Amino acid sequence: MSFRQERSSGQAAPGIRRDRFPGRAPARPGGHPSTPPAPEPSRPGGAAGFLFLLATLGCAAALAATYYFFVRTTTGQFIDESALVEAVEIHGAAGKASNKLLDWLPALSVLIASVVVLFVTVARRRWRAAGIAVLAATGANVATQVLKDLVPVRPFRGIETLELNSLPSGHTTLAASAAAAVFLMVSPRWRPLAGFLGGSFAVATGVSTLINQWHRPADVVAAFLVVGAFTLPAGWLIMRTGRRWNVWEGYNSHWASARLWVAVPVLAGLASAAVAAYSLLKIAPGPGQEGSTTNYFWAGTSLIVITGYLATVALVWLFGHAARRRTQLTRS
Repeated sequence: MSFRQERSSGQAAPGIRRDRFPGRAPARPGGHPSTPPAPEPSRPGGAAGFLFLLATLGCAAALAATYYFFVRTTTGQFIDESALVEAVEIHGAAGKASNKLLDWLPALSVLIASVVVLFVTVARRRWRAAGIAVLAATGANVATQVLKDLVPVRPFRGIETLELNSLPSGHTTLAASAAAAVFLMVSPRWRPLAGFLGGSFAVATGVSTLINQWHRPADVVAAFLVVGAFTLPAGWLIMRTGRRWNVWEGYNSHWASARLWVAVPVLAGLASAAVAAYSLLKIAPGPGQEGSTTNYFWAGTSLIVITGYLATVALVWLFGHAARRRTQLTRS
């Protein structure tokens, strides 16, 4: 029969359209349906790209606002400097421990980031992603040093303070950029855990610089923002170029992607916000105003914790949101 001959040759019979059977795979010469190739995950769409751009611009704007308020205004200088001065009150055992952390920080940050990035690069062959992550970390640290040289000295606003510019914090930038490089290199299922550990490491570094009177709270916050401004564009490039392995399976699909790693920094940020509000209320003008002993210090510490963990949660959500838009590798 002509119909069977045409079927066996892989051609459709007259009057029969293949596109009427979209779920059927095309036939092989032997008459058996071929296995459809797995669809490649699509690249992040315009909406995700816009969010990355918006977040990058937000970091730059927040950095400018931080500098203006805490360096150029009297109120900002007073709050920032008071937190630094009051750190002396608790500089005891905590100061010794944080000082050891700061002494080991440069070598520790480079070692951890190098081991993780090198292992993932070799094991998973993510050479392009490694190059982007390293460039982003390097750029953040160079930008911090450039800003320190270019930003004018602190103007006198009636506050006794050092005139030299210490914004942003170099130690905090180093710690946060190393954590960001690891975050960028690991697969999506590991990013919630990597974000929590890296964010905690950066926050601990920032608080340590305050306890040891190396940096003011605003210096640490500015360092977080500088790293964010470099990490976000680098992350978008990695998501675009590494679309095969940047596939998000959802929370709790793996122990490293458990919601716990997002819930803990959120709770820490909320607790810090409560501490900051309580400390500021105690020193606010009014009948119950009291002389500050360490209230500004705790408010400054809370600002560091809030900023660091807020950035962590935002990064985890943004990267998960962008990866969630990808086509699934397998279809039912």
